[in-house]
Formats: sequence, C-alpha cells, structure tokens
Amino acid sequence: MADVLLLHHAQGLTEGLTAFADTLRGAGHTVTAPDLYDGKVFADLVDGLGHAEKVGFGALAKRGVDAAEALGEDLVYVGFSLGVMPAQQLAQTRAGARGAVLVGSCVGPTEFAPGWPAGVPVQVHGGERDEIFVEEGDLDAARELVAAAADAELFLYDCDGHLFPDASLDDHDEAAAALFTERVLAFLARLDG
Repeated sequence: MADVLLLHHAQGLTEGLTAFADTLRGAGHTVTAPDLYDGKVFADLVDGLGHAEKVGFGALAKRGVDAAEALGEDLVYVGFSLGVMPAQQLAQTRAGARGAVLVGSCVGPTEFAPGWPAGVPVQVHGGERDEIFVEEGDLDAARELVAAAADAELFLYDCDGHLFPDASLDDHDEAAAALFTERVLAFLARLDG
C-alpha cells in the first residue's frame, strides 16, 4: 500500500479532507495529513486565502515540505489547491517520490526543477468550469505538465466547484467527488502493484 502525504487547501484541514484521508486509509494506505493552519478552518475561501496571505504562502509551502522531512521516502504527494505547491515541489525535488495527485491547481513542469522527474506518475484533477483552475492558468500548466511527463493524466470534471472533492464545503459536487475518489484509489493501487 502507498504512503501518502496529503496537503490541505486554503480553507484548512476540513472535515471533508479528513474524511477523504480516512477513505484512503480504509483502502489500506497510510496517510499523513498535517494541519498547516494549526487548527484554523475557514468556511469561506476568501477568508482562508486571507489567512494564508497573512501567514505567508512561502511559509505555508515550507510547512508542507517540512512535514515530508519527518517521513520516509517513497511517498505519494497529494495536494489540494494551496497544498499543490508543496506537493508538486516535493514530487519534483525530493528523492523517492512515488507519485503525485494535484487537485484544483498546477504549475508548469519547470517551476521547481528542469522538468518532471522520470518514473514519477502524476494526476491532475480540476473542475472544467472552475474559474480559478481554468482562468488563472492552472489548466494550461496542467496540460503542459501532462505533455512533458511520461506518466501523467489530466482529469476534468463536469462541475464548477474549485474544491469539489471536499464534502464539507459548498463547492462539493457528489458525482464528481465520487469519480475523483475512484480515480485516486486506482492510481494508488497501481503504484502499489
């Protein structure tokens, strides 16, 4: 089974993300989900982003990277929106990365390294009508990443929610979240095989 480091989005380590981590655990995976916000959770994305800005985006990314240092190698990095930056950085720069799942955000394949590392599979997930993902350049970066990586998939969902997999938020889309979970579980099972 896979060892997963799950990095939360700007609204914090919500009940929905905790439930998703529990779903992965229920399938036999080990999941570490550090709380980069020290217990703070925000009902509104704007408030969560305000908190992230106050703490500092770089400082939050460093907390995510530091969380990996406490764990062994051979990790799968799963990042949701704000958590994508440290997840993608770790997947591209930390020895032993087994894979990455990037949700609602993505940067180009040369952001953290000269290219996507060979032998590290990646999935990118986003809502096809999510204004943040589509209009702020993340979808373009995801397409660039998928074109550059040897083992990469881009999944677009028929929804407009930025954080659609999170069952505790208004953005949640039940059908899209179920398909997302199915695809992530299949990805993790493939890495274990």
